[in-house]
Amino acid sequence: MSLIEKLSPRLARHPKRVVFPEGDDPRILQAARQFATRRLGVPILLGDRTQIKETAARLDLRIEGIRIIEPARSEEIEKFIELFQGLRRFSGLRDKEARDYLSDSNYFAAMMLATGGADAAVSGATRAASSAIRPFLQILPRIEGVDTISSINILDTSNPALGTDGILFLADCGVIPEPTEQQLADIAVNTAGIAQHLTNVDPHVAMLSYSTKTASSKNPSVNKMKAATALAQAKAKERMLEASFDGELQVDAALDPSTAATKKVDSSVAGRANVLVFPDLNSGNIALKLTQLVSGTRAYGQILTGFAKPVAEISRGSSAHDIFGTVVIVAAQAVDRNYLYPVVDPETGQPADLP
Repeated sequence: MSLIEKLSPRLARHPKRVVFPEGDDPRILQAARQFATRRLGVPILLGDRTQIKETAARLDLRIEGIRIIEPARSEEIEKFIELFQGLRRFSGLRDKEARDYLSDSNYFAAMMLATGGADAAVSGATRAASSAIRPFLQILPRIEGVDTISSINILDTSNPALGTDGILFLADCGVIPEPTEQQLADIAVNTAGIAQHLTNVDPHVAMLSYSTKTASSKNPSVNKMKAATALAQAKAKERMLEASFDGELQVDAALDPSTAATKKVDSSVAGRANVLVFPDLNSGNIALKLTQLVSGTRAYGQILTGFAKPVAEISRGSSAHDIFGTVVIVAAQAVDRNYLYPVVDPETGQPADLP
């Protein structure tokens, strides 16, 4: 069973509101329709109401159960202007300047998320990554103790021997070009936390390199992954996250038990990794795109990590199916893990009382 098939019925019991800044994009409309039809929550489309309705009619899509907001005409705009000017970065703006910002659907979406008007956001269908992410960077608070905003892409493979029943979490494939040791540790811990939240399985995090357990390496990249592994272990302990970290590991030693045994790597991660952390953006992005194109593996994301609220920045080449899967994932992030995976009473088979 795919990750989306596993999460959907759980999300249906705790539906969420997801805001889409590019509400008139046909793929967004198709994904939103599917999200509403499955009763997973309420899609909130931002944009020109007439244009959205015309696009929906052209696609023969119903808009029942879908909310449409025109930012510049919204009842929330005046409140948002005041709150926006209260942010340190925008404290000197005049009303008109603040209004111009918030008429941009991405800024409006970020304010909706920050003020509790939505539970998650999905952007990037028609914008470059930097443009899509910037409003969220400027407005949303970070997770306490986390300075690094990075990204996760999730591979949903058909090979149950890989990762968690075929599911692999890859980071960072889209945000930080040359991460430092500290940033890599943040990336590893943040990704592990989300992997655990979505699968309810303890993360086994491989810090990847071109070498495996080289005792006396002088290569800066290899030594960076070694140092980042130790930092990640310490950070996970501080955050009371049950996760295992090992590095440096080659990807075959991380994923294949026989290769790990041949290379004499004995750890809880080697051969069992379900989270892969790359040393830089080049390697991560190349690995992601190559896997998608060569194997046809379904990929979701990128899921942005480090924010206090769930946000995804999708590729402009994403299909409606890819977008729907990503929407399910960010919406599921907004569900408390105790509700997403409640403890089951062994006698009744029903969810036990939650704390």
